[in-house]
Amino acid sequence: MVKLMQGGAYLLNGREIIADTPEAQQALRSRTGKDITREEASKQTICYGILESHNTSGDMDKLKIRFDKLTSHDITFVGIIQTARASGLERFPMPYVLTNCHNSLCAVGGTINEDDHMFGLTCAKKYGGVYVPPHQAVIHQYAREMLSGGGQMILGSDSHTRYGALGTMAVGEGGPELVKQLLNQTYDIGRPQVVGVYLTGEPVKGVGPQDVALAIIGAVFGNGYVKNKVMEFVGPGVASLSADFRIGIDVMTTETTCLSSIWETDEEIENFYEIHGRKGDYRKLAPGEVAYYDGMIQVDLSKVRPMIAMPFHPSNTYTIEELNANLMDILEETEKRALVSLGGAKAADGSPLEFHLKDKVKNGKFMVEQGIIAGCAGGGFENICAAADILKGSSIGSDSFTLSVYPASMPVYMELVKNGCAATILETGAVMKTAFCGPCFGAGDTPANNAFSIRHSTRNFPNREGSKLQNGQISSVALMDARSIAATAANKGVLTPATDFDGEIGKYKYHFDSKIYANRVFDSKGVADPDVEIQLGPNIKDWPQMGALPENLLLQVVSEIHDPVTTTDELIPSGETSSYRSNPLGLAEFTLSRKDPEYVGRAKAIQKAEKARMAGGHPCQELPILKELMGVIKGQYPEANHSNTGFGSTIFAVKPGDGSAREQAASCQKVLGGWANIANEYATKRYRSNLINWGMLPFLIEEGELPFQNLDYLFFPGIRKAVEEKAETIAAYRVDKDGLKAFTLRLGELTDEERQIILKGCLINYNRVG
Repeated sequence: MVKLMQGGAYLLNGREIIADTPEAQQALRSRTGKDITREEASKQTICYGILESHNTSGDMDKLKIRFDKLTSHDITFVGIIQTARASGLERFPMPYVLTNCHNSLCAVGGTINEDDHMFGLTCAKKYGGVYVPPHQAVIHQYAREMLSGGGQMILGSDSHTRYGALGTMAVGEGGPELVKQLLNQTYDIGRPQVVGVYLTGEPVKGVGPQDVALAIIGAVFGNGYVKNKVMEFVGPGVASLSADFRIGIDVMTTETTCLSSIWETDEEIENFYEIHGRKGDYRKLAPGEVAYYDGMIQVDLSKVRPMIAMPFHPSNTYTIEELNANLMDILEETEKRALVSLGGAKAADGSPLEFHLKDKVKNGKFMVEQGIIAGCAGGGFENICAAADILKGSSIGSDSFTLSVYPASMPVYMELVKNGCAATILETGAVMKTAFCGPCFGAGDTPANNAFSIRHSTRNFPNREGSKLQNGQISSVALMDARSIAATAANKGVLTPATDFDGEIGKYKYHFDSKIYANRVFDSKGVADPDVEIQLGPNIKDWPQMGALPENLLLQVVSEIHDPVTTTDELIPSGETSSYRSNPLGLAEFTLSRKDPEYVGRAKAIQKAEKARMAGGHPCQELPILKELMGVIKGQYPEANHSNTGFGSTIFAVKPGDGSAREQAASCQKVLGGWANIANEYATKRYRSNLINWGMLPFLIEEGELPFQNLDYLFFPGIRKAVEEKAETIAAYRVDKDGLKAFTLRLGELTDEERQIILKGCLINYNRVG
């Protein structure tokens, strides 16, 4: 089904794979009649050509990228624009689309969400952007329909910014990277490696894009095969897939931890652009005669079967047939994994939370309580049409099982109404809802306690479906394709692969109704109106003052996380907290609330000392233990004092930052006085970038080395000088009454600009005007 080659490979004429072995050059010479170096061949990937055309540095090993377009949604664009405004923003220098698909529900939190929407509309007018109102489209569907373009690059403040199937290299990053683009700065990164994804065959009936995506994720996530690399989809199997099918695979590449994706394009993609009235945006893309890839994933589409990603990660994959055949064993293994993911969580009353799956087996069948087809992954036209065909003439029943379907945009919804698929779905007892990303991050459709939900969405991290550990609630999500969700719904909640469906799954022609957007979306056409007054709601707050990096640091470890991976959902929860993302101090109160409820109080306690220092006072009066610790430090570093030493917090996590691009996973720590993270590695580039852009030190420590524990104090002498002078190792000490215990850390590679951002204290300070 999925095979990973060890080492690199050459691709000849887009169709023949030649492993990078000592015999490779001879094989290439015999087929092409010439010698081809690895470096020359690496320039023949689709990825290289796009990066080269967007690089402004003149050095393809140290890229400085300017993107063509930007896109954000309503839990990121307020913070981005507020940061850019503080840095002197006058107009958007490139097309910038503000969608409203995350904080669309305005039923809780008073005026908070709609205030953010009005902020977005007035900013689109003032600075020359595009504003997509709530319920019109999810961020990525609008970008596919209206923003993508062959050979272009798009930067989005959402991790699932992926439009590679349409010939657009797209990157999901934290908000500060968009701020840089708005300020005419660049996205700086070393040239990424490129991994080929070579597709052959064609999917069997009942297999959908989520099945292919999960098969790939299961094969590459754990071993880091594509981490921070670009996935380039090639091979004869590409032609067997519709545009919607390719899009459905492509959007899930985020869950592999790759940097971006790109596909070879053909008449199918040209037709997509023509349907959407943008045929001129199509560009045929293909690798050159001989292209070199740093790795190669081979996928035989004909062997992929309906998949399920069990809680609590998209890489926890099985075929549904395998699960049903080994039901109790796999469920027991999943329950054991849950103990790690939940970290021995307890409810507010101290009672342990228990996660159960085996009790869902009734008469040898696994019973599911909820199905969801939604968002940028599941809400596509073909997914919903296929689900309608499978559901036709059936009923989801009148018991506990429910099914909700969210088309990804109003144009998709309109076509489902016109072709009758919406009626077919509604007749079963299922519910059709408007374009909304909520089911992906826990806003809406939260299951009952201990319920099991199957979703064609993007992620299934703990509590991402909306339950709250701190309130004694636990439910869980498994990821599946819309087709198998429909088959399960038709079977009234009995887990069923779509390959068991005997009927026909038709091919429906799509007609894009552009009038929907023309009638409702505000498009400035790039013309800014500086006279427009920005509408600010009471929850929209400026970022608090942040100081520059001092000469020395004394930090307390205020949380220690030993899970194999820590997600951004665990660093700052999604769901109901989203309404506070325009309020840095309000949101910070939720930091690590699901993982370590003591974190906020501990971080605030030492932050008081730093606030006193910045105000010219004495930190030891706020936290008396600091007097004793500084006395110990002065024994070895007599020049250290409360004027040149900053005080704050840090956390240790084995591998933090998997998942969302949300900058708040870092900024909330900074707002609470965080100066650093210490990790064995960072799960994604975007989380590390978020730390840097918020002036936090992304320390690395070797696995197995942990010369400190939670609540210990760590001293970093000469840290400012070390950053300035690009020191390879960072001297650190654990401080207690008995003295200083030395150890070393690393910062990893930092660009000159990133060093300056850290030295200034954050990106806002780096760019601040006046």
